[in-house]
Amino acid sequence: MITRLLVHRRRLRLARPFVTAVRRADHLDVTLVEARDDTGRSGWGEAAVSWRVTGESPESVTAVVDGALAEAVLMRDPADPDLPGIITGAVWGNAAARSAVECAALDLAAQRADRSLPAALGAGTLAVRTDMTLSAASIEETEAAAVTAVERGFGTIKLKADRSTDLVPLLRAVRSAVGDDVRIRIDANQAWSVDDAIDRLRAAESAGMPIELVEQPVPAADLAGLAAVRAGVGIPVLADEAVRTEEDLDRVLTLGAADAVNLKLAKSGGPTAALRLASRARDAGLGVLVGCMLESAVGVAASAAVAAACAPEGVHDLDGGLWLIGSPVVGGAHYDEDRIILSPRPGLGIAAIAEGAE
Repeated sequence: MITRLLVHRRRLRLARPFVTAVRRADHLDVTLVEARDDTGRSGWGEAAVSWRVTGESPESVTAVVDGALAEAVLMRDPADPDLPGIITGAVWGNAAARSAVECAALDLAAQRADRSLPAALGAGTLAVRTDMTLSAASIEETEAAAVTAVERGFGTIKLKADRSTDLVPLLRAVRSAVGDDVRIRIDANQAWSVDDAIDRLRAAESAGMPIELVEQPVPAADLAGLAAVRAGVGIPVLADEAVRTEEDLDRVLTLGAADAVNLKLAKSGGPTAALRLASRARDAGLGVLVGCMLESAVGVAASAAVAAACAPEGVHDLDGGLWLIGSPVVGGAHYDEDRIILSPRPGLGIAAIAEGAE
């Protein structure tokens, strides 16, 4: 039985500033949820928070975990198949907090069954590949960062773009620096209007600049606009902020608004919902990419376990842990060039919280 939920917070510095069209960060307030059971085990989850993205904060996560979510899960079996639905029904919104609690419970359940979390979710591998995200910056800075990423073993890079980004010279410089074999993705984080997105992407096509995909070029609520971009260019469109729930996915499918979806646990509310979304998307012919927020190796490991279960062949977007100096826990997943190596130990393989975590 789950006997206690605890929230641990720790501020970690970033190795370099993280800059997108919607925010800049120089540190991360890591928010971990620990679920303890009656055998003395601890399961771990992470709530990836951002007022601009998830609408949550460390303080809001602490309040809902200590309140409604604790009331929902305490004294319940972590392996109860109804638990994800109970967590979902306990509180409206708060998807990142709900995800953290579900991940902690799943970690406990996997430990009790003496299975790794990926295996418990149905994965046949303990490794998935990730791209490397490059912050929105000058052409010279982005070119240098791209070279560094490729030298570190990354075969796919994702360029963050904002309203001021001139795609053609940026792509020309990066492509010249890294060569033709590296795949390049663009993520506008909702920064462009429909006409602006089409103009920029068509210009890149006309210049012969290959782009693997463009992620969320227009505001999330403008699904008709997203569909117009998809119809107006030949570059595959990836829906990110536009898809949080099954209802969102249904609307994307109805409008033909995307070629693929980016699933994040902090958006969907946990692994169970994310896997359900992945199954529905793939059945409808959409590609599935599993992403993460700016989060530590705890959240990344849970997301990588989901990726290993639903799309092991893909190159995902799970480089969040590489942005941090240090880890809030001992053990768990680690990076090897562009691969995330999940622990073969039971659950997530986390031995303990690192010294200094509050």
